[in-house]
Amino acid sequence: MHTGVKITAFAAALAATFGTAYGVGAGVGPVVVGEERPAARHGERQPGGHGERDAAGHGEPDAAGHAERNAAGHDAPAARAPGGLQVSERGHTLALEPSALRAGERGELRFRVTDAHGRAVTAYEREHGKELHLVLASRDLTVYRHLHPVRGADGTWSTPVELPRAGDYRAFADFTPAGGAALTLGADLAVSGAYRPAAPPAPNRVAEVDGYRVELAGTPVPGRAAGLTLRASRDGRPVTDLQPYLGAYGHLVALRAGDLAYLHVHPHEGPAGPEVSFTATAPSPGAYRLFLDFRHGGKVRTAAFTVHAH
Repeated sequence: MHTGVKITAFAAALAATFGTAYGVGAGVGPVVVGEERPAARHGERQPGGHGERDAAGHGEPDAAGHAERNAAGHDAPAARAPGGLQVSERGHTLALEPSALRAGERGELRFRVTDAHGRAVTAYEREHGKELHLVLASRDLTVYRHLHPVRGADGTWSTPVELPRAGDYRAFADFTPAGGAALTLGADLAVSGAYRPAAPPAPNRVAEVDGYRVELAGTPVPGRAAGLTLRASRDGRPVTDLQPYLGAYGHLVALRAGDLAYLHVHPHEGPAGPEVSFTATAPSPGAYRLFLDFRHGGKVRTAAFTVHAH
């Protein structure tokens, strides 16, 4: 996570007016994906977490393992759907088991990742110290959880979860199968209970969480890398002793309003606060909900922002 990471490819889509809401990370477990890699050896990730080109300038292979070539005969990156929008990709499928999750009640979510033959995947590369990272988000972007489930010997993953509101959610599995490329698969998840529609969160550049104030500077730019800096303070004083969280001082996940296309951005290497910097590229104009996870005082907290890329 010592590198800036390219935002997952998002197509345009969003609502023009947003109401107030809060994206809250519950500090239930480690949050993001991808093992710490030096910037010199790890390029920005494409949609779904894939590098556009390697250090030698070669295009990344497509689903069949072949790199596309441009008119000049040089390798060019293959086009892919945005991360998290597909339940199946490159022979892998996210299979959620039937669950009876109810709003406000603690339940268990179980799922498997299967290969092209329908067999449960049991071998993974470790990313940020974990084999798989699970993100749950409500369709209105008012609820967010980043969890780390436990895998059984048969390949079934499970995690306790409590979601505060009923409605439609999206589950994202972010992982790298052993010997393969990074993937982000998504599947719909329903949480029962009294449902009251809520407007998506309003645009904001300041987030307050547990007495911390986090300010966002910078704006994603479609088609061009742009810097994002988040500055943390508490009681008016800069926080200069952020604690490493899975090897980094901050992790950023972004979801596009409208379809919840998924992206994950890693921070640049730097001091332990008060600023954590990222580089991200928005592939299209639109509204994005950014979730920053950071650790301080032994606890992981999440600050959430809504920004427009234009």
